[in-house]
Amino acid sequence: MPLFVDTTPPGQCIFCKLVAGEIPAARIHEDELTLAFMDIGQVNPGHVLVATKRHAVTVLDLSPEEAAAVMRTAQRVARAAERAFAAEGLMLAQFNGRAAGQTVFHYHMHVVPRHSDDGLALSWRRQEPGAEVLQGYAARLREALAASPD
Repeated sequence: MPLFVDTTPPGQCIFCKLVAGEIPAARIHEDELTLAFMDIGQVNPGHVLVATKRHAVTVLDLSPEEAAAVMRTAQRVARAAERAFAAEGLMLAQFNGRAAGQTVFHYHMHVVPRHSDDGLALSWRRQEPGAEVLQGYAARLREALAASPD
């Protein structure tokens, strides 16, 4: 059973409409599996979204080929954004599920040019549980990987 439930049927979500050319977008790059376009809510100038063409909700719904294609396109766009916006750094962000901050339930990655004085901050509570707890977490993940059909 999927961890995330999408309530938007394929073809009706805003990114499916963008991919189909039914609504306008400032397109940057397109290939067989991805579409890169300007985010209408610019966090910084040059903020681009890289979306899968096929309707998939999260990273868990992607084929290995789609996952690789998104990263290839994101890397290509990141290089262009670095040059075009004299970026001192680049942020790639991708959210899966409401609890993680996903607001559009069609798989996409944000590519954001960054500057030391841009005022953006990413903050989260850090915990250092110790080596024994980390080894326990690692064991749980190794078990899950071993049991995975992928």
